[in-house]
Amino acid sequence: MIALMIATAVSTFVSLFGTRYLIRFFRTRGQGQPILGKEDRGPDHHMVKQGTPTMGGLAIVGAAFVGWTAAHVRDLAFSRQAMIVWAGVLFLAMMGFLDDYIKVRKRHNRGIFWKQKNYITMLASFVMAWGLVVGTGISETISLTRPDIGIEIPTFAWILWAGVIIWATTNAVNVTDGLDGLAAGSAAMGFGAFTLIAYWAFRNGEIYGAVVNPLDMGVFAAAFAGGCLGFLWWNAAPARIFMGDVGALAIGSALAFLALTTDTHLLIILICGINVMEAGSVAIQMAVFKASGRKRRLFRMSPIHHHFELIGWPETTVIIRFWLISGICIASAVAIFIADFTSVAADLP
Repeated sequence: MIALMIATAVSTFVSLFGTRYLIRFFRTRGQGQPILGKEDRGPDHHMVKQGTPTMGGLAIVGAAFVGWTAAHVRDLAFSRQAMIVWAGVLFLAMMGFLDDYIKVRKRHNRGIFWKQKNYITMLASFVMAWGLVVGTGISETISLTRPDIGIEIPTFAWILWAGVIIWATTNAVNVTDGLDGLAAGSAAMGFGAFTLIAYWAFRNGEIYGAVVNPLDMGVFAAAFAGGCLGFLWWNAAPARIFMGDVGALAIGSALAFLALTTDTHLLIILICGINVMEAGSVAIQMAVFKASGRKRRLFRMSPIHHHFELIGWPETTVIIRFWLISGICIASAVAIFIADFTSVAADLP
């Protein structure tokens, strides 16, 4: 428990002051986020935000790493699994950083990877899933709350399954990052849930013995929760800095890795419920548009948070209501996890 508290406190502190430094750093250089205008069918009602400093995700990732490292000063060993997870998160964060950097330099909200990024992240996700299999003793099952009630599948199929989870979650968080504080706030709640789940697995090894290094993954989740909280101080509406792709890709991959390493693959649908809703709205919009011969759209604009803005909801109203939806989904996921634990614990001697 102390390790979790250290990770959260240190990462929150570092993120809070690190984000403030990034705001000053980017402002003095006159570099900020370009916004897609009407010519690109973007949210032109957000043009007033153009020039806001971006790449604030650097503070989230850096703070999370510092907080996670600091938590190991009290006899907590660095696990191989956490190292592999960090390698994956940092790789995707680096991709996001390159995309953000090129957007700022070109002064257009499409980086060099805007077409190829999907394929690169997908390939990287499969490689990361393979790394978990060969580098750790991770359970090769499709699980809801624990491997014991999961479906065991062949290694190759599990790598494909896990790769899709990493890729889909990463892109879903990236799609969600369109309103001030929406992605960071919902992610902080998600990381909080995974902190609880991982710590619960650590304290109840007789039930969750198949979970590899649950305490280290709990510290990892706590560190990211703190990083998001510190960043949210400056990212809350009206945002003084955006997280950028560097933050969205890192956060999305971190959430996916936590679902895989805690054997709660299917629970991530609820824990990332708001992200599923956002990404799903884009998929539905595209399907309706193509099916109608490119004549009709279901929503006024996708992702769906822009639809609600265009029907008259103030941005802060959309954000708070979406946070509430996220909180309800996450609470439901934790309730399912605890309910399963209670049913199993009742049968223990």
